[in-house]
Amino acid sequence: MTDPVGKQLPSELDQLPDRDAEETAEWAASLDAVAKHAGPHRAAYLMRRTLQHATAAGVPVPRPLETEYVNTIPTAAEPGFDGDEEMEARITAWNRWNAAAMVTRGSRFGVGGHIATFASAAWLYETGFNHFFRGKEGDGSGDQLYIQGHASPGIYARAFLDGRLSEQQLDNFRQESGGDGLPSYPHPRRLPWLWEFPTVSMGLGPLSAIYQARFNRYLHNRGIKDTSRSHVWAFLGDGEMDEPESTAALALAAREQLDNLTFVINCNLQRLDGPVRANFKIVQELESQFRGAGWNVVKSLWGSAWDELFQLDATGALVRRLREVPDAQFQTYATRDVSYIREHFFGAEPALVELAKLLSDAKIAECFYTSRGGHEARKVYAAYRAAVEHKGAPTVILAQTVKGYTLGKGFESKNANHQMKKLTTDEFKGMRDLLGLPIADSAFADGLVPYGHPGADSPEVRYLNERRAALGGPAPARRVHAVALPAPEERGFKALEKGSGKQEMATTMAFVRLVKDLMRDKETGRRWVPIVPDEARTFGMESLFPSAGIYSPLGQTYEPVDRDQLMYYKEAKDGQILNEGITEAGAMADFIAASTSYATHGEPMIPFYIFYSMFGWQRTADQMWQLADQLGKGFIVGATAGRTTLTGEGLQHADGHSHLIASTNPASLNYDPAFAYEISVIVKDGLRRMYGPEAENVFYYLTVYNEPKPQPAMPEGVEEGILRGLYRFNEGAAESADAPRLQLLASGTAIHWALEAQRLLAADWNVAADVWSATSWGELRRDALECDEALLRGEQRTPYVTQALEGAPGPVLAVSDWMRQVPDQISQWVEQDYSSLGTDGFGLSDTREAARRHFGVDAQSITVAALAQLAKRGEVRASAVKEARERYGL
Repeated sequence: MTDPVGKQLPSELDQLPDRDAEETAEWAASLDAVAKHAGPHRAAYLMRRTLQHATAAGVPVPRPLETEYVNTIPTAAEPGFDGDEEMEARITAWNRWNAAAMVTRGSRFGVGGHIATFASAAWLYETGFNHFFRGKEGDGSGDQLYIQGHASPGIYARAFLDGRLSEQQLDNFRQESGGDGLPSYPHPRRLPWLWEFPTVSMGLGPLSAIYQARFNRYLHNRGIKDTSRSHVWAFLGDGEMDEPESTAALALAAREQLDNLTFVINCNLQRLDGPVRANFKIVQELESQFRGAGWNVVKSLWGSAWDELFQLDATGALVRRLREVPDAQFQTYATRDVSYIREHFFGAEPALVELAKLLSDAKIAECFYTSRGGHEARKVYAAYRAAVEHKGAPTVILAQTVKGYTLGKGFESKNANHQMKKLTTDEFKGMRDLLGLPIADSAFADGLVPYGHPGADSPEVRYLNERRAALGGPAPARRVHAVALPAPEERGFKALEKGSGKQEMATTMAFVRLVKDLMRDKETGRRWVPIVPDEARTFGMESLFPSAGIYSPLGQTYEPVDRDQLMYYKEAKDGQILNEGITEAGAMADFIAASTSYATHGEPMIPFYIFYSMFGWQRTADQMWQLADQLGKGFIVGATAGRTTLTGEGLQHADGHSHLIASTNPASLNYDPAFAYEISVIVKDGLRRMYGPEAENVFYYLTVYNEPKPQPAMPEGVEEGILRGLYRFNEGAAESADAPRLQLLASGTAIHWALEAQRLLAADWNVAADVWSATSWGELRRDALECDEALLRGEQRTPYVTQALEGAPGPVLAVSDWMRQVPDQISQWVEQDYSSLGTDGFGLSDTREAARRHFGVDAQSITVAALAQLAKRGEVRASAVKEARERYGL
């Protein structure tokens, strides 16, 4: 290695012994001689050839991270094409047409759509559908396809061609409210028979695809499902790769040798507003990034028209020029005339000028306007074949295309084509002629572009269906196999419901104990999937290490440092625990894969993901929505919850708002249990609702606390209230029968402050307070909203919270370890005077007692707030409030 003036710089090689310095000098002198007499490019070529030969010979040398800007698979090495290219070209033409027609027709209603993405990627999909993507009607689970969101019109067009969608449905693209529409992007909740994976929140698709491939191996290694023939395909845009999630787990995929995974990156060199890397080369950047992470990289950049140019490139000048031209300039070539290309591309050096003299204008136009590796079935087929046959590492295919390909000069390579929603009639006619489709001019008579279909019994449709039948049925397709799980044994639930006696136990530990018992269940125990981002010991889960094992595809190749201890760190190939390291995003991707296994693989799994509650919804809320979109189910557990229970950790660990964020997700059932027995009732009912005979597409968010408290036995008759969100836990008493009364509603750990306030109110102020356990502010609100909606339909229903508190004397004061907006969700349906206390603001480091006093939610603050409410009503003297503040040091 040298600096800019040629001085030799130190490198890692200087630290290694040189057994024969004279031989080393001879090699260096030979290279110097080549560089001097044949030029540096020849020297670089010889070095690359030498490294290639060394790798083939088994010599362990580092591979270069970047190769030349040419196809990885030479034309001469392409495998034979297993299909009818002409027939597949006609099928692709129909799909291109209908995708563009669907979006254009929808533009009448202003609903938008994207045309250019599928136009560039059509062959990437069609080649896969015709030759590689396995359906669900064959053996196993088929392949999993993560379709690029903006390409959805092309997938709908194919489903129209194979008879799964009608013209009316295509005309309802992005018009779903009538019940027979098509969602704008891949969306299982809106079109559950077609889409498996929601992908348009860019970056989440590639991340999820990696963890899906990893979960497939997990199921296989644990003996739950043979997934050896399932392959995960993720179709991505080159601009999408800028999202941090897109590349967050590349090392995991390589480390675990996920050769059941292929990324197909459509490198049309454009993102939404312009070039992806205007002054650089995105393909080369991605190659280095993926190769450095340990992936197999296949570049498919140039179509067959370029073969002649490369054969004429005796000096290597063409390859050098392709390497140095930035992406934005190459896009410009696709929009300028041939004379411009001759001057600005071939005019760069004399060898290229001479090469250009051998080329016709038509040849140059073909190469620079249309001929890309991603636009030719044979090139794509060769890349896919290389991917599925490669073993020991995942593969990324970098396929170069033209964004807006076949849509005409008004679209192709234009910076604005992502926002262009329609073609004119003349542009459609030009596209028709280019694609060779039999659509008459008279079909445009009504001013609308027509849909095209060769006929249900046409050779094209028969060929399409035959190819899909050979590959296991239609794709993409989502299939749900109704597999209800039996209810687990009652032993674990009963243990929590009888309480802990004098022993103190945090609700976090109560949940972990319950799951440990449920994992021992003979029928369903092996279906639990514990997921934790590297803090299992924080949540008391280390006892699961030796019994359940931590999943690793390699097992345990070392002797753990704590092997002589009872709870040693045990990794196993069939391990049950997914300990992801410090990545909440990875853990959530795990959860999504496990929670949807009932559909993806026909194997219902029961994931529970436990984490610091502050680092759940706040950090990965977008993935929580992805989970809901994908109809996932399972238990998400925010441990060490609340703003004041995690002593000493301070602002960045103090969660007072996750329940508010969670309340925005319609699929999330959110509970803040106060006692162990409430956890028992909630989990038992959750298993019934999610995995019983009438399974619902919901998931649970439970918050649990790390503050040890005595756990009472479950009172009789409280199950309904626990599940619906509210029940009276303790009736208040006072010295006199006519004492003022009020209702204290508390959730989670706050119930202990409310119980102490109940005692202070009675002992110091002769006030009776009933204490209610509000297990779910969110479920109370959900029920009330449903009652409001029923009223619009003429049905008279009373919200459960209104019924529960009906006739309860005095005002209502709600308190929690959350910001006030969490309990305030129910205020409008409470008939009594309503007020709340909460932990609004930033968290801070201190003792629990000091933090609660700071936020005004401790027992003394509750007491003062209760007296203030009663004083407003004239039920206690006004001076009592001032006296209470002074007595309690407020």
